[in-house]
Amino acid sequence: MRSRYSAFVVRDADYLLATWHPSTRPDPLDLTDDPQWRRLEILATEAGGPFDATGVVEFSARYRSGPERGELHEVSRFVREGGRWFYLDGTYR
Repeated sequence: MRSRYSAFVVRDADYLLATWHPSTRPDPLDLTDDPQWRRLEILATEAGGPFDATGVVEFSARYRSGPERGELHEVSRFVREGGRWFYLDGTYR
């Protein structure tokens, strides 16, 4: 989760696409209108350990877009395949 947040901060679309599960991955990923991400706070996790095949991360990410400040609160689902973690999807809170 933290590496994907960092990729959004620096607008690294290649990394984001590489860590997005093929079944839900967008094509293409446009980051031109993304806000400036300011802070990530992990609120809760479920599974996602070394022997798990799935994991859930609840997080809050603060951003700034021009004069507007806001927060993205999401519960994200991840799946491990071939020893690698992939983002599946998320629901906003």
